[in-house]
Amino acid sequence: MTTLSYDATGAARQAHEQLLPALLEDKVATRIFAKDPTLWGPDAEAEASVRLGWVEAATVSQPLVADILTLRDALRSEGVRRIVLCGMGGSSLAPEVIAGTAGVELTVLDSTDPEQVAAALADRLTETAIVVSSKSGSTLETDSQRRIFEHAFTEAGVDAKSRIIIVTDPGSPLDKSARAAGYRAVFNADPNVGGRYSALTAFGLVPSGLAGVDIQAFLDEAEEAAEVLNDDSAENIGLALGTALGGTNPLRNKIVIAEDGSGIAGFADWAEQLIAESTGKLGTGVLPVVAGAGSPEATLGAPDVLVIRLVAADADVELGENEVAIAGGLPTQMMAWEFATAVAGRLLGINPFDQPDVEAAKVAARGLLDAQPEPTPADFTDGAIEVRGGDWLGGAGTAAEAVSALLGELGPDGYLSVQAYFDRLAFASLEGVRDQLAALSRRPVTFGWGPRFLHSTGQFHKGGPAIGVFLQVTAAAATDLPIPGRPFTFGELISAQAAGDAQVLSEHGRPVLRLHLTDRAAGVRQLQELVSALAGQTASSTES
Repeated sequence: MTTLSYDATGAARQAHEQLLPALLEDKVATRIFAKDPTLWGPDAEAEASVRLGWVEAATVSQPLVADILTLRDALRSEGVRRIVLCGMGGSSLAPEVIAGTAGVELTVLDSTDPEQVAAALADRLTETAIVVSSKSGSTLETDSQRRIFEHAFTEAGVDAKSRIIIVTDPGSPLDKSARAAGYRAVFNADPNVGGRYSALTAFGLVPSGLAGVDIQAFLDEAEEAAEVLNDDSAENIGLALGTALGGTNPLRNKIVIAEDGSGIAGFADWAEQLIAESTGKLGTGVLPVVAGAGSPEATLGAPDVLVIRLVAADADVELGENEVAIAGGLPTQMMAWEFATAVAGRLLGINPFDQPDVEAAKVAARGLLDAQPEPTPADFTDGAIEVRGGDWLGGAGTAAEAVSALLGELGPDGYLSVQAYFDRLAFASLEGVRDQLAALSRRPVTFGWGPRFLHSTGQFHKGGPAIGVFLQVTAAAATDLPIPGRPFTFGELISAQAAGDAQVLSEHGRPVLRLHLTDRAAGVRQLQELVSALAGQTASSTES
């Protein structure tokens, strides 16, 4: 049975009380489920008319289950024990959450870092099958990952075609080439569902199901949730959440999503890409901040911040001012947040289904790959860190002084985005600087691993309010990997992606501090130590 609970205080409660009558009068809930493309205005109508398939995905996807489970059993009978997902953005984040919450092993390769790719290749290759997921079929990262796995399978004496499963839109370039190549299976997703709304389509279900998740139960719960949300009623929690996301006045445009006992592994990371890419455009939008219950942003009480706590269904939660608590199973939560994001888009006056600024970084990266320019000289080097910045660096002569100078560019309504372009699995501890930087700056801080965030929060960085400052961390790799059939390596690709994004951000007038670690382990330690020292100095001065 579907259970979803919700409570709110302060600005979120006021937004619900003020906006609910109009949402009910306009029959927004039932019109969303009727796939009415006029809800977001004339400029969005063409896009919305081909992007509302997600409302019925739980039902439309039911016929996929049998084919996925049959393939899973066949692979297991052939000794395949490990599933690797090659995908980016919505194609990877939903399966990662679904598998993680179910306690099922799924290796998600959503990076072009040569060391992370090499680690994925080195782990039980002969027991591995890969799922290559790309809606358009032209995603450069995913294509590169497929190429190197196909080469590695062949080199290991494994029939590569029998170990490659494709998920893509019907008629895409990948759909056509995969069928021509004779890969093990090709699953087509509903083309009327955008990538970030695709959790309940083949993109979420194929890798999760092959890895061992009970996808039938998952879909059944989601189907029940859709029925509950399809209701023009004051009790519709999806409408309440939508008003919290996009209807506070003045707009609290930093949404701190804090895991607080929900039992859902990594849900905030999935919600982050859904909300940021859907709302961050035309100079507005809301920025999701992935945090913990005790993170600084959850307690600072900033006037532009709203805290949403993900709690257990039976939790007795005492909410602070301007907070929301929401509880529910993963499929129910996914349906509710997709619905609420669509409602928020209407309240914000934007099209929640396009991503007009995502392409800019891709174009810049391709240009740098083609041109292969010499790297920009460092402003200075401090230990294992090369520092590159703008005029705002002033007289900074150490990496710590450079970080302080960047934080000095933060406005009273700004945010800091930390972006790390290297192995997110081997160096996951670096994420610990997020809370320290939030305490240091007393502003919301996001942490994203490149290049995967380019397919999600990258939209907000360029299309949302021009209030962000950016700390980009890149790292030298001990070894590089060629990409079969391509004139560039993985190392060259991720370097171009980082440089391309920094270039676009700078062209938008955003401050970007680029720290390049000449030695990964030493550079990470140095960065962690300097952030700890800065945070400690601030704490000491505050106490005194």
